[in-house]
Amino acid sequence: MTNQVWAFQEPDIFLKIDNLRKCGDLVFSNQTKVQMPDLPARDALNLEFKLHPPKKGFSTKEGQARMLHDLASIELQAMELGLRSLLEYPEMDQQFKEQLWELTLSESRHLEMCLQEIEALGFRWGHWPVNCGLWQCVSPEDSILDRLLIVHRYLEGSGLDAGDTLLRRLAGVDAIPVQKAVQIINTEEVGHVLFGSETYRRICRLQKIDPNVDFSERMNKLRAVLPKRINPINHQLRKKSGFSDDEIKYLEILRESFLEKDSPWKKENS
Repeated sequence: MTNQVWAFQEPDIFLKIDNLRKCGDLVFSNQTKVQMPDLPARDALNLEFKLHPPKKGFSTKEGQARMLHDLASIELQAMELGLRSLLEYPEMDQQFKEQLWELTLSESRHLEMCLQEIEALGFRWGHWPVNCGLWQCVSPEDSILDRLLIVHRYLEGSGLDAGDTLLRRLAGVDAIPVQKAVQIINTEEVGHVLFGSETYRRICRLQKIDPNVDFSERMNKLRAVLPKRINPINHQLRKKSGFSDDEIKYLEILRESFLEKDSPWKKENS
């Protein structure tokens, strides 16, 4: 399987989606850990966030398209990270693989939806630069519990909070198709985060680890790789996606620490 070109190695975004959707049999038959590139291939300019151009408001089509472009970049990385986890943890059981594969396909549909809406607004993918910061949050050295917390419970969980904020901002402008797309994505992302919550607890049980103790301890260990997220925590969505009251309380404290000027946890958005 060394000659296989995986989706994260394909730069063209449309070929990337097609590549991913056709590799299911290879994913399920793979039995060895696949080495990952430092960064996934891109057909758009990859820049640090501080070098990205200023954004226009949602009252303009350009502002809406730019938001969808940023969202597409997030969904693209989520799709690639799903595939990455499947290939970096080939020892995981069939339940894990089947659920994560369906989640990864769902991310590809979210990405496709964003691309379609960007074009409907008169713009194209690659019109603005992108960033691969989410890909860089994970490491080949992550344990499976680390990966579940970083990707599905922290990054995707934070996406629920951000999506709720986006929807409230879009409610005040004439952007019904864009609102509909963001609403579909945010609703379905609840299930993605729930996968992370349930799988995290299931694997904790298998490894005889108390998830109620492990969550805060592991998050403290991982916080150096976590990008700053300061959107208000949506308690309702978090509970629907499997977070306990204690976990939500921890996230509130973490968010407050990011908002503090001199906090040792403060990290630039990536």
